[in-house]
Amino acid sequence: MVSDKKYYSIREVSEMLDIKEHVIRHWDSIDPKTKKLRIEDLSIRTNGGTRFFNKSHIKRISKLKNILKENGKRNYTLDLASKFISQNKNKNNNINKNAYLKSDSADFVDKYKKISKITKNLKNLIK
Repeated sequence: MVSDKKYYSIREVSEMLDIKEHVIRHWDSIDPKTKKLRIEDLSIRTNGGTRFFNKSHIKRISKLKNILKENGKRNYTLDLASKFISQNKNKNNNINKNAYLKSDSADFVDKYKKISKITKNLKNLIK
């Protein structure tokens, strides 16, 4: 981050992370089916609805982008990425961070591989 600003606009965040503004708005919007935010704690909103982002919000968005667009491919698991980020946030509050990183990272990678394999098989069935 170039400047020492406390809050950034959606345009500035979009340019910093090379993510289109509408994508950030989608991630930070309410899902019409569940009536809940798609991803919690991605921005601060004014009464008028303007979104502002601080450095911790920008880090969360960056992690989300990395999870969803891993290896240049688009992964369609916004719910899974959201759960992973929130799990990561909760686990980081624990004292023993190293044990978490070793056990849960490997566990997540295994689950991710299984889900990817299932998704690939389903796509092949559809074709």
